[in-house]
Amino acid sequence: MKLLLPTTLAALSILTSCVAKDKLDKAEEQNDVLNSQLQTTLATQDSLFVLINDISDGMAQIKNLESIVSTPGNLSGDGISTKSQVRNDMIAIQQALQQRRERLDQLEERLKTVSGKNTALLKTIENLKSQIAEQETEIATLNNQLAAANVKIVSLGAAVDSLSSSVEAEKVVREEAQQQAQQLTDELNTCYYAIGTKGELQKNQIIKTGFLRKTKILEGDFEKDYFTTSDKRSLNEIALHSKKAKVITNQPKDSYEIVDNGGQKVLKITNPTKFWSLSNFLVIQVD
Repeated sequence: MKLLLPTTLAALSILTSCVAKDKLDKAEEQNDVLNSQLQTTLATQDSLFVLINDISDGMAQIKNLESIVSTPGNLSGDGISTKSQVRNDMIAIQQALQQRRERLDQLEERLKTVSGKNTALLKTIENLKSQIAEQETEIATLNNQLAAANVKIVSLGAAVDSLSSSVEAEKVVREEAQQQAQQLTDELNTCYYAIGTKGELQKNQIIKTGFLRKTKILEGDFEKDYFTTSDKRSLNEIALHSKKAKVITNQPKDSYEIVDNGGQKVLKITNPTKFWSLSNFLVIQVD
């Protein structure tokens, strides 16, 4: 009887120890699970904070693009056009929004594995998804506005090209008219003069004379190549290279004078308008 009691006590002690150890193991296992869930929750929170900042930056980028697209005059520039850069920025933002949506889906799936509802975090994820959806809608709207701006710019470009063509055509017409006017002015101011002895002038059929007959200018039958062509506007005097000279055409006598210059005669036109008023031809006989 004395031997049975110690044996029984020893067995109870061993059994109690095993039960305690089993409870401890379970408690440690449960603690590990809770620690793992806690770490998952904390990591999810950190990721959400990063996403919140990213989404805020994305909204700022979209607002900046809105200010550019709303002013079509900004959609041009040197080198790579601004509108091409805006389109590239939109594509980059769209890709970033897709990546953020995928990260939110992953975080949402991770939270579902954690015991407890984590209502606050799930609500945050839902709000962030709504913000991303709004940003995607705004990007789509900006794409449409950019396309409309491109059409308007192309239309304006065509109008400018058409206007440039019209201006160029008018310029050509104006230049042609100016050339014709200048040509006519030059023709009206063209004059001709011939200098020669009586024999030279008769030989070239410029004058006709005879014994006791007055010298006569032959209009239209003379040799025109014998005349020198000049401009009334710049012809002020003519060196005659002779000691004697006289004008035999009908220029008004009060519109010119013949003076000596070193023993040689010089014709000076004192009133060009009056001098050429009767004829564009001048004939001077020298001896």
